[in-house]
Amino acid sequence: MAKCEICGKVPRTGIQLSHSHIRTKRHWSPNVHRVRAIVDGAPKRIHVCTRCLRSGKVQRAQ
Repeated sequence: MAKCEICGKVPRTGIQLSHSHIRTKRHWSPNVHRVRAIVDGAPKRIHVCTRCLRSGKVQRAQ
């Protein structure tokens, strides 16, 4: 399952509504990447969404 370990963002479900008002189920997945980050002073591979990466909530390990 695509889940951000920083902010807890998970896939969402909803209904797509066409112009003719036909309703179909669909889901939106967060843009999650597996990156090496510094967690408790040690590098660790975690799943992080791109918004957390871009905002600087995660310090990447080199």
